[in-house]
Amino acid sequence: SIDPVPSHEACTRQVMEEFGRVYKQQYAVALFNSVRFEIEGGASGQSQLLHRSDPLQDKSIFSGDLFQYLEENKKWRNRFIYVADSYNISYYENKLAHDRGLHPKGVISCAGYKVLSSMQEYLELLSHSLPGKGTVVAGDSPFLKCASPFLLVLWHPYARHHYFSVRTEKEQQKWLAVFQDCVRHANSGLPEENRVLTPTFTDSIRLYRQGKGHYGTWDMMCGDAARILANLVMESLYVELRSLIGPRLKGKLPQRQRDWMLISDAMYRQVIAHTQVQYEALVQAAEVERPSLDAAFRKDMDQIIASKEQVYGRIRAMMHTRLEQVLRTSVQPYITSMLEDLMEPVSRGFYEVRDVLFRELVDLSKNTLNDGGAEALGKHMERLSMLAFHPVKMRSCYEKVEQLSLEGLQKRFDVSSPSVFTQRAQILMREQMDNAVYTFEQLLHQSLQGQSREQVYKTVQCCQDRVLKKYDYDSSSVRKNFFKEALLQLIVPYMLKQLYPAYAADLPRFRELIFEDFSRFILVENVFEEVILHSVTKDIMTAVKEAAVQRRHNLYRDSMVLNNSDPNLNLLEENPIDWASQYGGGEGHTRGANRKHKQIVSMIQLDGMGPVPYGSCMEVPGVEEIPEESERQLAEELQEKPLATAGDLHRQPLTPTQQTAPKSPGSPESVEEIRQLISPVREVVVPLSEEGESVLSREMVPLEEGEQIKAITSVKEVLVRNSAVASAIQELDTAVLGEDDGEGLVEYAVDSDVELGQPFTGSGPQHHDDSGFQSPTNEHGEEEKPWPIAGSISIQEEMNNVFGLEIEFSSFFFLH
Repeated sequence: SIDPVPSHEACTRQVMEEFGRVYKQQYAVALFNSVRFEIEGGASGQSQLLHRSDPLQDKSIFSGDLFQYLEENKKWRNRFIYVADSYNISYYENKLAHDRGLHPKGVISCAGYKVLSSMQEYLELLSHSLPGKGTVVAGDSPFLKCASPFLLVLWHPYARHHYFSVRTEKEQQKWLAVFQDCVRHANSGLPEENRVLTPTFTDSIRLYRQGKGHYGTWDMMCGDAARILANLVMESLYVELRSLIGPRLKGKLPQRQRDWMLISDAMYRQVIAHTQVQYEALVQAAEVERPSLDAAFRKDMDQIIASKEQVYGRIRAMMHTRLEQVLRTSVQPYITSMLEDLMEPVSRGFYEVRDVLFRELVDLSKNTLNDGGAEALGKHMERLSMLAFHPVKMRSCYEKVEQLSLEGLQKRFDVSSPSVFTQRAQILMREQMDNAVYTFEQLLHQSLQGQSREQVYKTVQCCQDRVLKKYDYDSSSVRKNFFKEALLQLIVPYMLKQLYPAYAADLPRFRELIFEDFSRFILVENVFEEVILHSVTKDIMTAVKEAAVQRRHNLYRDSMVLNNSDPNLNLLEENPIDWASQYGGGEGHTRGANRKHKQIVSMIQLDGMGPVPYGSCMEVPGVEEIPEESERQLAEELQEKPLATAGDLHRQPLTPTQQTAPKSPGSPESVEEIRQLISPVREVVVPLSEEGESVLSREMVPLEEGEQIKAITSVKEVLVRNSAVASAIQELDTAVLGEDDGEGLVEYAVDSDVELGQPFTGSGPQHHDDSGFQSPTNEHGEEEKPWPIAGSISIQEEMNNVFGLEIEFSSFFFLH
């Protein structure tokens, strides 16, 4: 008999019911702790740097063209990618569709994804995540043939994978940095501002997983609450689906793997939809009880605290002996080495942030002194203000932290991977960079009042020194807090795993010490964890203080406090500065629905390569599947044939019939323009020879699906040389093949004696409004050859296959 496939609805309902019971308990505890913190206050040091609440207002991260692989028709097509301030990746048919405000073809939420830049990395992950006993040969992909060696893959353990390709290595590096920043932002966790819902959710997830025997960090604790809960459901459902559906998949290994990925993606999306609805209902039910809970514990706050301290003392006395033994033998000997493994790469990352900031401020000083004037200062400050959110500029900082490794400790302390700590450190680095830049802006703006060029230079130097000093102090405090939190996340789950099973049977008897009215605010399981937490914190604090005294990593001692260094600085915190409008150097921010968001990362434009055709959707033939070993020799022979590239289209000796600069996208105003948008017209001009015979008597003109011949117009043009005839035939082959799917009016005339002029670069996608930084890819570097994107076919073969007729010496107008 065949085992039935588990229902995702039943599995989701079961997980949410168990999670809901834990959530309801933890909500009352989190609400009580937040009110207690509000009344008693917390001992947190004051930051020296300022913080802005919405640094990405009226900004976009990046946009540009690249090739995306479509699994529906197994082809590569050019897409316009737009990354907004939400860090979601939206892809459009072309830039025109984006500029007109049309809905994107799709939006990718990067939570839980990994960005891969090589096929080898992708195949290694596939071999561990997808069912199938066979293996895919290294260098090939299960689903596609790469359009170029410069591949970008967004990989997810449950959701659909996304494949992108670019033409050069410089483009790949910039897109890689942008995509990694999107993933980093999506995985940054839930907002910490909500002191009730966020602790309730995180504690509930942790306690639920501990109840299932999963201790330690969790890589899929990323995204919003609905996605985290969906990952929680898929953690168990995925294993069942793989064991039941995997053996039933038919076909070759690549096809089975592709089918499995589509099944997993469909299941994951349905689970997210269910968890979203059920979690919203769970939160709504908890918020309804908030007023009654708040009134219940506020009047008995002192009694609840006293009762909790009594239970705390009893539990600590019960487990004191064994707790000290585990600390002394299994934890204390490793704290120093664990701290050193964390401090080395994280401190290098924060040093690199300081160096990048220092270099940018030095460049600002030099440029201001050389260029002179307020307009130059405004231009450079406008770029500097978004330094922290420039993924290319910050990449060197992030790479330092990515060297973090916990080898030897991961297995002992049940750490799946150091990515949780790496991404957290990178987010803190970005925050410190933005705080430093924003503080510099406020100090400089406060000091600039009708100063000369030399005075401005001295003012910039003075503000730079003050900001770097504040950054050193704040970065030390941030790093020490990070080390404490990271060590607690490593050690506390390990100790819970060692101690909780031994005392789980004894904990229920401590509930008798709690009054019934206080039972919702004091949970013995939470008190048990607090006992372990406080015991470990003492040793961790001692280790961090010793590291600060050694000054190996430039950590300030706790006794060093900067007080009232700038007493009036905090008054300027909520005053964002628009440098472009106040000092020139760019267009000021405009309000309203039609305002154009300024882009942080500059567009990619490479010397020696033409841009991707405006609005182009060039197709690259896909591959049904990767051939087995017996078919590989034939595939290698086909790959040796030269293929046309996207850049070749701009170097073909063709001349547009009307050489006018392309207009910027706008709304059609006349009836004829609307008609052409609905039914695009394409004109192909075929010349005649002296004898009146068709030059293309043996060549065919292919018609796209849905096209028909509307009109035929004869053209009289004498070609003198036979070489010109042959050249025209070859050029027409390439021109017709390079045509788009009929979007917009495209006209070409064949003329063998005239070359195509340089494409107009004023309104293409590569010249999108850019007030951001000039990244290294924008500098004039050495010329790179474009990689093959598309193949070519014979016009005559195509027409013979489709229609089996010949059309001579005519100009054709095709109508969709």
